[in-house]
Amino acid sequence: MNIHPIAYFRSPFTSKFGIPRQSGLVDELVGRIEFTPDYRQPEALRGMEGYDYLWLIWGFSENVDAEKHPTVRPPLLGGNERVGVWATRSPFRPNNLGLSSVRIVRIDATVPYIEVAGADLMDGTPIYDIKPYLPYVDSHADARGGFTDDKQWQQLQVELPSDLPASWSESDIQSLKSVLSLDPRPHYHADPQREYVMPFRDYEVHFIVSDTVLRVLSIA
Repeated sequence: MNIHPIAYFRSPFTSKFGIPRQSGLVDELVGRIEFTPDYRQPEALRGMEGYDYLWLIWGFSENVDAEKHPTVRPPLLGGNERVGVWATRSPFRPNNLGLSSVRIVRIDATVPYIEVAGADLMDGTPIYDIKPYLPYVDSHADARGGFTDDKQWQQLQVELPSDLPASWSESDIQSLKSVLSLDPRPHYHADPQREYVMPFRDYEVHFIVSDTVLRVLSIA
């Protein structure tokens, strides 16, 4: 079966580093679904205004040539414990397909495009299908969550510099803080002197982490 992108995602993240590890973790993070020429029919969006959330089926375009294994090391387990790939949402999957639930912010049926929040996709990610999120079948409040029931992300305290880019909105600043609070570092890194660089909205965010405090050194 051959599949082709129906759209591409536009995001503040131009690399994998810093992207939230799950959709919905940073609800303030806004991106845009831009359709390819063959799928820019406004009538394809008819009725979408009646939904609040969407499922996106997309491709891990940066992992196409990465080696795949039947077990992976989830970051939530510290990157040291192996579990089966089917028991995780690891990006290193045989068919490189991802699934995300995102919140609809705005629908423009004239262009057309869909603005969404809470995505975990980098800029340029190909999207292969879009389906509405249906609460009566997609929500299972009593469902077990495997190892995620016992493990929680330790959120960091984020310290930003005073000289933030003048073009950034309050939403941009809050999105950045939320992303950084989730600790974007590989979980096997623990050097308080190591400086990290994360691309965000055409800028480079330089930061260090000591204990539970992440301090942004500069935004260039």
